[in-house]
Amino acid sequence: MRFAVWGLTGTLEVEDPARGPEAERVLWRWLTAVDAACNRFDPRSEISRLNESPNVDVAVSPVFERAVAVALAAAAATDDACDPTVEPALVTLGYDADFDVVASRTPRAAGPAVMAAGPGAVTLDRERHTVRLAPGCRLDLGATAKALTCDAVVDELAPGGGALVEIGGDVAIRGPGPTGPWVVGVDDGVTTPAAAPRVFAHGGGIATSSIARRAWRLETGRAHHIIDPRTGAPVAGPYASATVAAPTCWQANAFATAALVWGADAPARLDTAGWAARLVGTAGQVELVAGWPAEEAA
Repeated sequence: MRFAVWGLTGTLEVEDPARGPEAERVLWRWLTAVDAACNRFDPRSEISRLNESPNVDVAVSPVFERAVAVALAAAAATDDACDPTVEPALVTLGYDADFDVVASRTPRAAGPAVMAAGPGAVTLDRERHTVRLAPGCRLDLGATAKALTCDAVVDELAPGGGALVEIGGDVAIRGPGPTGPWVVGVDDGVTTPAAAPRVFAHGGGIATSSIARRAWRLETGRAHHIIDPRTGAPVAGPYASATVAAPTCWQANAFATAALVWGADAPARLDTAGWAARLVGTAGQVELVAGWPAEEAA
């Protein structure tokens, strides 16, 4: 099944086709819940209300609490390279509305770069179910919330058989496919779709971050959504995309994002973390890290 959400395309597949209607209900229940919690472009969402309430303990839903916990775990795992507090930097660059709106605008001037407040500016109280943001801190959970959604759906479906969910290049897998391992296409945003490789996956998560996606024009040139939290500017390293395989989709997403922030240090850091990765340089060269599986042409 193909679907569209958050300006992205997605895929839902299950080992047993008879479970399709059940799987679709689970998918849309999670998509609706995560959207209500984490859509920063919806003024009614939990994240919007939190961002407008600095230095206040705000009571949150279980879904939003889980999303914040995953975002903070992603930051801790990547030495803050995958930082959930880059929202002010994105807004300064013009990413202040749904991407289709941003991409259609006449190029405009960007404001001064805004460094991320950092995960230390976020206080999550798991006992009281509250979140507090320090003054000046605002959250953007777009990347990790998308990956968390993929994980949540397949985790709920897994007791009844294999399942795969993909949203915007982030893939979560639990259990076998209809005829064996799942075949996952790697859309890195750089390689032409006809030449994009495929890998066989038995479980876990695969995620791709790319500076070729979600890019828009400013008066000074091109901007994109992968922000270096240390500078508040879009990353400009040697890699155009990073695809990472990890036990969960949110971990894969966190390290794919971090790899672009780390730049030249990414291969060594990914190898140390033990995550297999496929890095594509800005000139199109491919670098495989830590036992990335053998590929076959699409």
